Amino acid sequence: MHIEIDQDRCCAAGQCVLAADDIFDQRDEDGVVVLLDGIPDDAEALGRAQEAAALCPAGAIAVHD
Repeated sequence: MHIEIDQDRCCAAGQCVLAADDIFDQRDEDGVVVLLDGIPDDAEALGRAQEAAALCPAGAIAVHD
């Protein structure tokens, strides 16, 4: 399982950080998503990453098996 982000699609809504602040952050200058952990190591983290992907209004987060 791994997570990919598309910073070009990100609209800086911050929903990802609210759902999983151990996996995602935002750049200070423009709020664009930053991936902190691209390969979560437990089921709980995976669930938060999937929730963040579902909440992202721009579809900038992809979670792959």
